Amino acid sequence: MAIDWSIEATTFGNCNCDYNCPCQFELRPTQGHCRGFEVGRIERGHFGEVQLDGLCYALTYAWPGAVFEGNGSMQAIIDQNADEQQRQALITVLHGGETEEAKTHWWVFHAMSSTVHEPLFKLFEFEVDIEGRTARVSISGVLESTGRPIISPATGDEHRVRIDFPAGIEFDIAEIGSASTQAKGAVPLDLNDSYGQFNMVRHSGTGVVHKRA
Repeated sequence: MAIDWSIEATTFGNCNCDYNCPCQFELRPTQGHCRGFEVGRIERGHFGEVQLDGLCYALTYAWPGAVFEGNGSMQAIIDQNADEQQRQALITVLHGGETEEAKTHWWVFHAMSSTVHEPLFKLFEFEVDIEGRTARVSISGVLESTGRPIISPATGDEHRVRIDFPAGIEFDIAEIGSASTQAKGAVPLDLNDSYGQFNMVRHSGTGVVHKRA
């Protein structure tokens, strides 16, 4: 790697799996294929001398089978407020560039995608409460998404579950909820009350920076 970079971001994602997302447990996707997206707001980040604080990004993705089987498609969406240097920096890291092999989920997603669509530059509205398991996302003309807590059918109460991933390539701990997404970019999405994920991402070119909660 020639360029030092790191990103700490508050993130939310939604895929078509059931709430337990078998992919997180090295099992096949609920429906046999994978479609979804993630969005993040960078709290602290840099790519070399380029500062990335405050910018948003998203990835939409789809695979005909499990992610590790490849032949997927993906598209990066970058905050239109980013200048040219910031845009190129975010495209690079979201496409797995300047990253050690298989050390981040962005690297894996890109490596497992035979079709990588040209990035979009859009206006983001993004609100998320990780512990509360709520989120609202609007990416101008491309994507709308909401997240909420899982509601127990037995009691009607909010049901709280977390995934703890000490050696994962995406997160340490993620809160799990329910999410719905509509997207009409190069990777269309029509998801309704499926797996929702609320977490921090701490990535660098050498992999995930693990911090215990």
